[in-house]
Amino acid sequence: MAKLYFYYASMNAGKSTTLLQADFNYRERGMKTMLFTAAIDDRFAEGTITSRIGLDQTAIPFEGGTDIAAIVAERHAHEPVACVLVDEAQFLTAAQVDQLAHLADVIGIPVLAYGLRTDFQADLFPGAARLLALADALVEIKSVCECGRKATMNMRVDADGRAVVEGAQTEIGGNDRYVAMCRKHFVAARLEAAK
Repeated sequence: MAKLYFYYASMNAGKSTTLLQADFNYRERGMKTMLFTAAIDDRFAEGTITSRIGLDQTAIPFEGGTDIAAIVAERHAHEPVACVLVDEAQFLTAAQVDQLAHLADVIGIPVLAYGLRTDFQADLFPGAARLLALADALVEIKSVCECGRKATMNMRVDADGRAVVEGAQTEIGGNDRYVAMCRKHFVAARLEAAK
């Protein structure tokens, strides 16, 4: 029975690396996969999943109106798709998460979605919220705060490294804009920035 998996973590926890390893495992066994990534993430080449350790793989970029289930079903009709892997899953719409559940439940294709759970204000992303509600399996990928505790929060920082407490939910960036922190240090940094 195919399942919908949600692998979530803070920034810089290795989500893309883990996705690319899973993809490699399928392909090494001669199985076909389909990779998707958010078109909004323009840090690297468009339509590419890139990890910080230098791995990358071509992917289909998705936007809010992309019908992921239709794209997968069309390819699956011509050649069996063994697994669908989605990077930056926090940018999925609720409807797209429903499509991923349909792929697992009706078409019988396992779906592995990787993304952030919360934004820089500790609010759920819409895609993450729907995945938390629907996924058959929730898997936390661990990251570490500067203090050594588990990092669960994503702190947006300015050019001076100070916490940013207001702004749009989505602002694409890497280590220059975000720091993974434990909740204790996240709260303390936000309080300091609000002074």
